[in-house]
Amino acid sequence: MSQLPTSSASRLRAPSWRDSRLLVGVLLVILSTVLGAVVVARADDRVPVYTATGFIAPGEQVTAASVTVARVQLGDLEGRYLSAREELPPDTYALRGLSAGELVPVAGVGEAAAVEVQPISLLVDAVSAAALSRGDRVDVYVNRPDGSEGVVRQTFAGPEQVLSAVAVVAVAEEDSVIGGADQTRAVRVAVPRDAVRDLVGDVDLGARITLVPVPSAPAEPAS
Repeated sequence: MSQLPTSSASRLRAPSWRDSRLLVGVLLVILSTVLGAVVVARADDRVPVYTATGFIAPGEQVTAASVTVARVQLGDLEGRYLSAREELPPDTYALRGLSAGELVPVAGVGEAAAVEVQPISLLVDAVSAAALSRGDRVDVYVNRPDGSEGVVRQTFAGPEQVLSAVAVVAVAEEDSVIGGADQTRAVRVAVPRDAVRDLVGDVDLGARITLVPVPSAPAEPAS
Protein backbone atom coordinates (compact mmCIF):
# COMPACT_ATOMS: atom_id res chain seq x y z
CA MET A 1 0.00 0.00 0.00
CA SER A 2 1.46 3.32 -1.07
CA GLN A 3 1.70 6.20 1.39
CA LEU A 4 -0.26 9.39 0.74
CA PRO A 5 1.86 12.52 0.16
CA THR A 6 2.12 14.79 3.20
CA SER A 7 2.55 18.56 3.16
CA SER A 8 5.07 20.24 5.39
CA ALA A 9 4.01 23.44 7.22
CA SER A 10 5.92 26.54 6.17
CA ARG A 11 7.55 28.45 8.99
CA LEU A 12 6.80 32.19 9.52
CA ARG A 13 9.85 34.33 9.09
CA ALA A 14 10.57 37.41 11.21
CA PRO A 15 10.32 40.59 9.10
CA SER A 16 13.65 41.77 7.82
CA TRP A 17 14.80 45.36 7.60
CA ARG A 18 14.86 44.72 3.86
CA ASP A 19 11.07 44.21 3.86
CA SER A 20 9.55 47.14 1.87
CA ARG A 21 6.41 47.17 4.01
CA LEU A 22 8.45 47.66 7.16
CA LEU A 23 10.42 50.49 5.55
CA VAL A 24 7.23 52.24 4.44
CA GLY A 25 5.78 51.97 7.95
CA VAL A 26 8.92 53.46 9.53
CA LEU A 27 8.92 56.31 7.02
CA LEU A 28 5.26 57.10 7.75
CA VAL A 29 5.97 57.24 11.47
CA ILE A 30 8.93 59.58 10.91
CA LEU A 31 6.89 61.78 8.55
CA SER A 32 3.97 62.12 10.98
CA THR A 33 6.38 63.00 13.78
CA VAL A 34 8.04 65.72 11.70
CA LEU A 35 4.71 67.16 10.58
CA GLY A 36 3.48 67.22 14.18
CA ALA A 37 6.60 69.05 15.27
CA VAL A 38 6.14 71.62 12.49
CA VAL A 39 2.51 72.25 13.48
CA VAL A 40 3.47 72.72 17.12
CA ALA A 41 6.33 75.03 16.17
CA ARG A 42 4.04 77.17 14.02
CA ALA A 43 1.51 77.40 16.82
CA ASP A 44 4.26 78.56 19.14
CA ASP A 45 4.95 81.47 16.74
CA ARG A 46 1.63 83.06 17.71
CA VAL A 47 1.91 85.97 20.13
CA PRO A 48 -0.74 87.56 22.39
CA VAL A 49 -1.77 91.08 21.37
CA TYR A 50 -4.63 93.39 22.33
CA THR A 51 -7.56 93.93 19.97
CA ALA A 52 -10.38 96.45 20.34
CA THR A 53 -13.66 94.79 21.38
CA GLY A 54 -15.63 97.75 20.00
CA PHE A 55 -14.97 101.19 18.58
CA ILE A 56 -12.60 103.21 20.77
CA ALA A 57 -12.85 106.93 20.06
CA PRO A 58 -9.80 109.19 19.87
CA GLY A 59 -9.01 110.49 23.34
CA GLU A 60 -10.82 107.70 25.18
CA GLN A 61 -9.02 105.66 27.81
CA VAL A 62 -8.11 102.14 26.76
CA THR A 63 -8.97 99.73 29.58
CA ALA A 64 -9.22 95.98 30.08
CA ALA A 65 -12.95 96.30 29.36
CA SER A 66 -12.39 97.86 25.92
CA VAL A 67 -9.89 95.29 24.62
CA THR A 68 -9.53 91.54 24.36
CA VAL A 69 -6.54 89.27 23.82
CA ALA A 70 -5.91 87.48 20.52
CA ARG A 71 -3.05 85.13 19.64
CA VAL A 72 -1.83 85.86 16.12
CA GLN A 73 1.21 85.28 13.94
CA LEU A 74 2.93 88.59 13.26
CA GLY A 75 6.50 87.66 12.45
CA ASP A 76 8.60 90.78 11.95
CA LEU A 77 5.53 92.99 12.60
CA GLU A 78 5.23 91.95 16.23
CA GLY A 79 6.72 95.20 17.53
CA ARG A 80 4.05 97.27 15.79
CA TYR A 81 1.22 96.04 17.99
CA LEU A 82 0.46 96.30 21.69
CA SER A 83 1.62 93.13 23.42
CA ALA A 84 -0.78 91.43 25.83
CA ARG A 85 2.04 89.75 27.74
CA GLU A 86 1.67 92.57 30.29
CA GLU A 87 -1.34 94.40 31.69
CA LEU A 88 -2.37 97.71 30.16
CA PRO A 89 -0.84 100.72 31.90
CA PRO A 90 -3.57 102.82 33.60
CA ASP A 91 -2.54 105.90 31.58
CA THR A 92 -3.32 104.44 28.15
CA TYR A 93 -5.45 106.47 25.73
CA ALA A 94 -6.40 106.11 22.08
CA LEU A 95 -4.55 108.63 19.93
CA ARG A 96 -6.81 107.81 16.98
CA GLY A 97 -10.02 105.91 16.43
CA LEU A 98 -9.67 102.13 16.81
CA SER A 99 -12.22 99.96 15.00
CA ALA A 100 -13.84 96.90 16.53
CA GLY A 101 -11.62 93.86 16.03
CA GLU A 102 -8.58 95.94 15.10
CA LEU A 103 -5.19 94.95 16.47
CA VAL A 104 -4.15 97.82 18.74
CA PRO A 105 -1.06 99.47 17.20
CA VAL A 106 1.63 100.77 19.51
CA ALA A 107 1.55 104.08 17.62
CA GLY A 108 -2.23 104.33 18.11
CA VAL A 109 -2.10 104.67 21.90
CA GLY A 110 -0.24 106.83 24.38
CA GLU A 111 -0.48 108.77 27.61
CA ALA A 112 -3.18 111.37 28.24
CA ALA A 113 -0.71 114.19 27.55
CA ALA A 114 -0.24 112.90 23.99
CA VAL A 115 -3.96 113.12 23.10
CA GLU A 116 -4.50 115.82 20.48
CA VAL A 117 -8.30 115.78 20.30
CA GLN A 118 -11.11 116.92 22.54
CA PRO A 119 -14.76 115.80 22.46
CA ILE A 120 -17.32 118.53 21.82
CA SER A 121 -21.12 118.35 21.46
CA LEU A 122 -22.68 119.99 18.42
CA LEU A 123 -26.36 120.58 17.70
CA VAL A 124 -27.15 119.44 14.17
CA ASP A 125 -30.28 118.77 12.15
CA ALA A 126 -32.18 115.95 13.85
CA VAL A 127 -32.83 114.07 10.63
CA SER A 128 -29.14 114.13 9.66
CA ALA A 129 -28.10 113.08 13.17
CA ALA A 130 -30.40 110.05 13.03
CA ALA A 131 -28.24 108.60 10.24
CA LEU A 132 -25.08 108.79 12.34
CA SER A 133 -23.70 106.37 14.91
CA ARG A 134 -20.68 106.01 17.15
CA GLY A 135 -17.51 105.39 15.15
CA ASP A 136 -18.65 107.17 11.98
CA ARG A 137 -16.36 109.69 10.32
CA VAL A 138 -17.80 113.05 9.33
CA ASP A 139 -16.77 116.29 7.68
CA VAL A 140 -17.88 119.36 9.66
CA TYR A 141 -19.47 122.25 7.77
CA VAL A 142 -20.25 125.61 9.37
CA ASN A 143 -22.80 128.06 7.93
CA ARG A 144 -22.32 131.39 9.67
CA PRO A 145 -24.86 134.24 9.86
CA ASP A 146 -23.98 136.92 7.31
CA GLY A 147 -24.93 139.79 9.62
CA SER A 148 -28.09 140.79 7.79
CA GLU A 149 -31.69 140.06 8.74
CA GLY A 150 -34.04 138.49 6.22
CA VAL A 151 -37.75 139.21 6.01
CA VAL A 152 -38.63 135.99 7.82
CA ARG A 153 -35.47 134.64 9.40
CA GLN A 154 -31.70 135.02 9.78
CA THR A 155 -29.72 134.72 6.55
CA PHE A 156 -26.42 132.88 6.24
CA ALA A 157 -23.21 133.32 4.29
CA GLY A 158 -23.03 129.74 3.00
CA PRO A 159 -21.50 126.51 4.33
CA GLU A 160 -17.76 126.19 4.78
CA GLN A 161 -15.93 122.96 5.58
CA VAL A 162 -13.86 123.46 8.71
CA LEU A 163 -12.91 119.87 9.67
CA SER A 164 -12.36 116.62 7.78
CA ALA A 165 -13.04 113.04 8.84
CA VAL A 166 -13.46 113.56 12.57
CA ALA A 167 -14.84 110.69 14.64
CA VAL A 168 -18.36 110.57 16.05
CA VAL A 169 -18.10 109.70 19.75
CA ALA A 170 -21.81 109.58 20.58
CA VAL A 171 -25.23 110.53 19.24
CA ALA A 172 -27.94 111.73 21.63
CA GLU A 173 -31.05 109.61 22.03
CA GLU A 174 -34.12 110.41 19.96
CA ASP A 175 -36.05 111.66 22.98
CA SER A 176 -33.45 114.44 23.42
CA VAL A 177 -34.42 116.24 20.18
CA ILE A 178 -34.56 120.01 20.71
CA GLY A 179 -36.65 122.70 19.03
CA GLY A 180 -39.86 123.05 17.08
CA ALA A 181 -39.82 123.34 13.29
CA ASP A 182 -36.01 123.28 13.12
CA GLN A 183 -35.36 120.32 15.37
CA THR A 184 -31.78 119.61 16.40
CA ARG A 185 -30.00 116.74 18.06
CA ALA A 186 -26.68 116.67 19.89
CA VAL A 187 -23.80 114.78 18.30
CA ARG A 188 -20.50 114.43 20.16
CA VAL A 189 -17.41 114.49 17.95
CA ALA A 190 -13.66 114.32 18.63
CA VAL A 191 -12.20 117.62 17.46
CA PRO A 192 -8.51 118.60 17.20
CA ARG A 193 -7.65 120.77 20.19
CA ASP A 194 -6.52 123.69 18.04
CA ALA A 195 -9.95 123.80 16.34
CA VAL A 196 -12.09 123.80 19.49
CA ARG A 197 -11.98 127.56 20.13
CA ASP A 198 -13.10 128.56 16.63
CA LEU A 199 -15.85 125.95 16.58
CA VAL A 200 -17.21 127.07 19.96
CA GLY A 201 -17.15 130.65 18.67
CA ASP A 202 -19.18 129.66 15.61
CA VAL A 203 -21.73 127.93 17.84
CA ASP A 204 -22.02 131.02 20.04
CA LEU A 205 -22.63 133.19 16.95
CA GLY A 206 -25.57 131.00 15.97
CA ALA A 207 -23.94 129.24 13.04
CA ARG A 208 -25.60 126.14 11.64
CA ILE A 209 -23.52 122.99 11.89
CA THR A 210 -23.81 120.16 9.37
CA LEU A 211 -22.04 116.79 9.66
CA VAL A 212 -21.48 114.96 6.39
CA PRO A 213 -20.57 111.25 6.64
CA VAL A 214 -17.41 110.12 4.85
CA PRO A 215 -16.20 106.59 4.10
CA SER A 216 -14.20 105.13 6.94
CA ALA A 217 -10.82 103.51 6.40
CA PRO A 218 -11.04 99.72 6.84
CA ALA A 219 -9.73 98.30 10.07
CA GLU A 220 -6.51 96.30 10.07
CA PRO A 221 -7.54 92.64 9.87
CA ALA A 222 -6.60 90.25 12.62
CA SER A 223 -4.41 87.39 11.42
